Amino acid sequence: MNSVNPAFGGAGEAEIARVTQRLMRAAGLETAVFSPPGAPDRPSVVGSLPPAGGGASAGGTQPLMLNAHYDTVGVDEMEAPFEPRIEGERLHGRGGYDMKGALAACIEAAAMLTDAEQRPPAGLVVAAVSDEENESLGTADLLRRRDLGELHFGAAIVTEPTSLKLCVAHRGFVWIEVTVHGRAAHGSRYLLGDDANIRMGRVLGELETLRDRLQSQAGHPLLGPPSLHAATVHGGTGLSTYSARCVLNIERRTVPPETVEGVESEIDRLLEGLRAEDPSLRTSRRTLFSREPFETSPDAPVVRCLRRAAKRVLGVAPEVTGDSPWMDSALTQAAGVDSVVMGPSGSGAHAEVEWVDIGSCVLLARVLAETALRW
Repeated sequence: MNSVNPAFGGAGEAEIARVTQRLMRAAGLETAVFSPPGAPDRPSVVGSLPPAGGGASAGGTQPLMLNAHYDTVGVDEMEAPFEPRIEGERLHGRGGYDMKGALAACIEAAAMLTDAEQRPPAGLVVAAVSDEENESLGTADLLRRRDLGELHFGAAIVTEPTSLKLCVAHRGFVWIEVTVHGRAAHGSRYLLGDDANIRMGRVLGELETLRDRLQSQAGHPLLGPPSLHAATVHGGTGLSTYSARCVLNIERRTVPPETVEGVESEIDRLLEGLRAEDPSLRTSRRTLFSREPFETSPDAPVVRCLRRAAKRVLGVAPEVTGDSPWMDSALTQAAGVDSVVMGPSGSGAHAEVEWVDIGSCVLLARVLAETALRW
């Protein structure tokens, strides 16, 4: 099903929201649909199981939320991206791995509890959220509604794919735009022109030095060192014109405890040093978008609960690890919701060939159901 994020030229989440709501109801969940302010066509679907006994949760504990996004990235050069194909234990298609397989496991976990006539002592919330692949409007909206008292959940398992490992940390990122300002002139008027493209070379040289310095660090014990790369460079209007402006977009990947403010200061110092060497150099910097990294303690309550449930289902305690991509767990943790990441196995997130391991989705559903009963 096409649920490509509109940021990638897709249809969005409206159609899959209808299907998801129907499946949640079939699993015994009470459902509601929420759209972020200003984005009525970007719905998230929330299903809930009330606590055992139907009243207040045990000991006042807030429900556990299982979180999965159902938007996807684009499908350029994919063959039949919306026609699921099973080969052995692999389900192929856009979004199977990232991350509709995990969403199916979340719904199946609720169905297992319903079929067994079991109710989690604190209740259960299954959240199928929109827009994670762009600005995470869906999860941000659910957290806002939690603050307003419209939704209730006290812990979150974000089910991004981890090969059934327990992820307790992941990287963040900062997108920064640096502009070097020159002066346009005809290519023959070398005394008048000031080539912004050539001047940008100085910035790139300093960034290379900064990159090497960052990657020489020990970094985070689970994530390694921070990193950066020059993502795009745009400058000039024609072969016979001195470039008046050159724009560089930088992605700086962060690890705990780095902050957005610290990265901004790092780039500002780099540019200040270049201007001190050459006062005629004119630069500007702005932050385009950022997300903080995520980290929680391996001894956090939801991590301990999930680890024990996984050990019972899998027969061995899951490996505790960190991961490189950014996930909505950073938002939930920052909002004071005890969070951890665990999802199925597979390959091909954002790639031309994407598949999820069906058996790992079944195991994940069993682990999530067991965790809900223990929470």
